[in-house]
Amino acid sequence: MVESLGGRVALVTGASRGIGRSIALGLAAAGARVAVNHRTAKKEARGVVREIEALGQQAVAIEADVSNPDEVVALVASVERELGAVDIVVHNAGIARPLPLEAIRLATWDATLAVNLRAAFVLSSAVIPAMRARRWGRLLYVSSTAARVGGIVGPHYAASKAGLEGLMHSYASLLAREGITANAIAPALIETEMLAGNPAAVPERLPVGRLGTPEEVAEIVVAVASNAFITGQTIQVNGGIYMT
Repeated sequence: MVESLGGRVALVTGASRGIGRSIALGLAAAGARVAVNHRTAKKEARGVVREIEALGQQAVAIEADVSNPDEVVALVASVERELGAVDIVVHNAGIARPLPLEAIRLATWDATLAVNLRAAFVLSSAVIPAMRARRWGRLLYVSSTAARVGGIVGPHYAASKAGLEGLMHSYASLLAREGITANAIAPALIETEMLAGNPAAVPERLPVGRLGTPEEVAEIVVAVASNAFITGQTIQVNGGIYMT
């Protein structure tokens, strides 16, 4: 069943640029009010808000470091105050530091998991109670094909994304009867600033012969958020580099 997102409140983390920006715009185009989270990119986040407002939807930019649990609590409170209770949360914020195997240190591992995995648990924990009370919610996690194949960043990144999918599977199984779905979107080689500068990110790696666009990822996020029957799934958006 395809459901309208009109009037729903969406929170997208890391939404000032790249995939997060496109997801925020896509959800707004589908009728949602959108909270645009950023850590330091205030100017860019405000630009996204203006783009959403040009679509006729309400939006707000909220600064918060999602790796800090106290800031996550404040983030959710700000969204509720400005827009209402969160119906859709998209855990997009992430860090990807490409490193050779011998250069990966524990500090890099901890920092990567803090943003890519722990933050998703903390934020999900903050929004799930209200979703359960309303018996409606969408938990969406931006994973990566790296969770299945290792990828081009390193084991710290691949492990964080694999953990994200495990978190999603657990929520999907525990919350399905309460009107809450949980799914992951797994992009690969999407043309963004995060990918720029990585010499391994070349179109020739992909069967389709080109890099993907943030908009192509956003289209899938909106489709999944609009579907009440899809849950517990990881949807690959990768130009054929990994085929399920």
